[in-house]
Amino acid sequence: MSSFLLHTNNWLKHLTIYLLLVISMLGATAQPCTQLGQNPGTAFPVCGTANFEQQSVTICGDRRLASPCNRGGVTVTDKNPYYYKFTCFRSGTLGFIIRPNSPQTSDYDWQLFDVTGRDPNVIFTDINTVVASNWSGEFGITGASNAGNRVVECTGSGVPLFSAMPNISQGRQYILMISHYTNSQRGYTLSFRGGSASITDPLEPAMSSADASCDGTTIRLKLNKKINCSSITTTGSEFRLIPSLANIIQARGFGCTNGFDTDSIILTLNQGLPPGNYQLQIGNGTDGNTLLDYCDRPIATNTQVSVTVIPVNPTPMDSIVPPGCAPTELELVFAKNMRCNSVAADGSDFRIAGPYAVNVIGANGLNCVDGLSKRIRIRLSGPMQRAGSFRVNLASGSDGNTLIDECAESTPVGSSVEFQVFDTVSARFDYRLDLGCSEDTVYLNHDGANGVNQWNWTFEANGRSTEQNPVIRYRDFRPKQVALIVSNGVCADTFQTVLPIDHYIEARMQVDTFVCPGDRVLFKDTSIGELIRWAWQFGNGNESTQQIPPPQSYQTGLTNYPVEAILIIENDLGCTDTIQQTLTVVNNCYIDVPNAFTPNRDGRNDFFYPLNAYQAKNLVFHVYNRYGQLVFNTINWNNRWDGTINGKTADPGTYVWMLRYDDQKLKRTIQRKGTVLLIR
Repeated sequence: MSSFLLHTNNWLKHLTIYLLLVISMLGATAQPCTQLGQNPGTAFPVCGTANFEQQSVTICGDRRLASPCNRGGVTVTDKNPYYYKFTCFRSGTLGFIIRPNSPQTSDYDWQLFDVTGRDPNVIFTDINTVVASNWSGEFGITGASNAGNRVVECTGSGVPLFSAMPNISQGRQYILMISHYTNSQRGYTLSFRGGSASITDPLEPAMSSADASCDGTTIRLKLNKKINCSSITTTGSEFRLIPSLANIIQARGFGCTNGFDTDSIILTLNQGLPPGNYQLQIGNGTDGNTLLDYCDRPIATNTQVSVTVIPVNPTPMDSIVPPGCAPTELELVFAKNMRCNSVAADGSDFRIAGPYAVNVIGANGLNCVDGLSKRIRIRLSGPMQRAGSFRVNLASGSDGNTLIDECAESTPVGSSVEFQVFDTVSARFDYRLDLGCSEDTVYLNHDGANGVNQWNWTFEANGRSTEQNPVIRYRDFRPKQVALIVSNGVCADTFQTVLPIDHYIEARMQVDTFVCPGDRVLFKDTSIGELIRWAWQFGNGNESTQQIPPPQSYQTGLTNYPVEAILIIENDLGCTDTIQQTLTVVNNCYIDVPNAFTPNRDGRNDFFYPLNAYQAKNLVFHVYNRYGQLVFNTINWNNRWDGTINGKTADPGTYVWMLRYDDQKLKRTIQRKGTVLLIR
């Protein structure tokens, strides 16, 4: 009775949970996901050393995901999701645990995507981004661990809550989607553990560089990596200036209004700094820390970065990034930040002067922060493929101005910066072949045009060379691939070709190696190569110079005897090759089977086999005992029965044999059977 009550109570408990879940689902309608972290593009950045807690889960989403589990009428969706992004810094397996705050009533699912170099929203359409998943219909703790059997676990009750740990690769970017199938809104804790991969950036956070606005009231700080926006105090209490000619009163992370991380911070001062050199120092702010990366590692206290307030003057054309090979874009660099909206989009601020015409079709500021950038990209109508010295000249563009810096100063018309373009190069080369019978010599030549000063040759089966005109040798006389990469320090090119070394010869002949009495023996040339001469010697005193020689005959005697047939071939270079084949002239080709044998190892009649089956084709020979059991079989008449069965001595007595073969002369299949007496 007590057992019955226990089971009844458990049933009522599960029924209550089920009804609560049904009520919650009926009362909740999926809404668009608008909070940070609820869409792939605003995923939380995470690392492998911290736990990530989500206290409550907002009801939203239910969008169809790309998944191998979408089959048989089942579709998986990102119901009530949160997204987490990370980079792999060491290849290996990824282990993690999703621990619901209420594991008895929470059904959490997850799917891992590789989004390297892709728009994160590709996870809704491209099944090839899926790395691993678990869509178990069970309540409880889920994740990826050694307890899992498969990397992908699809929907259904009874499906394991843990998948096998997937392999992830160094340098790849991933997104983990966690979905709450139940609408209870109870949260969870995500932690990474158990795998051999690392998703923790080994680079310690640090300040990289800083520059000041024209009036000295703003400092833009650049970090060496992204940090958590939440670790920045709004008052900028982490920072101070040396010398302290102004106080920092505000700090704002660029992009933090719609994201979790940033690598650029804008600091506001209570008054302008006069022109000069300063140090920006970081320390613990009112929140008890400096700035923290994804793993809560702080920038070291008391570290400094230089800041220079430049006197207000027009910003000159400073420098240009050296163009690469056949450039279609140019990148200008300025000492101060330029206003991105002062760059005419059609590129009319710029003119290119040089030995040939180059047309500008567009321009824009690069990586503008708060509308400012120190770099401007100029787009050209086509690649600059010929060498020459050029100049970028500044003009007043279609927007009515030249370039305007952050201090509202215009760079004068006519300002210029020079740059050099290199010729494109060609790796095409010439060669000369010196063919021989024992060795081929190849003389390679590249003209070195357009300033080529590097040569990297690769020879099939013969190594490498960095000479301009190498000489190589081959001894196997077959076509060879040669590849060349050339460079003039800026431009490079690759070319490969197959050298027509094709005078390999090999003497071969086809002939029956056993000659029966009265046979006419046919010799067939099966040699390889382009041949002009053949010399046959048949071992019967006859010779021939024909490629297809006449049939030959041999005298039979009382016993078998060998003869040597020889073929010598020659090509148009005078190269020769020889093959020698031994023929056996036999005195009897009548196939017969003995009726008795004595396997006593005295050297006489010790084996049982078909006799004289020299020209039998497709031969099959079986021997059976009196019970019909197979005791020996072969398809080679030279394989002989030694009177044993499975290594044990066979009993004396009568055995049955069966023989089948194709008779070449009669052009039919022969089948025979009989008995043999084993005598001991």
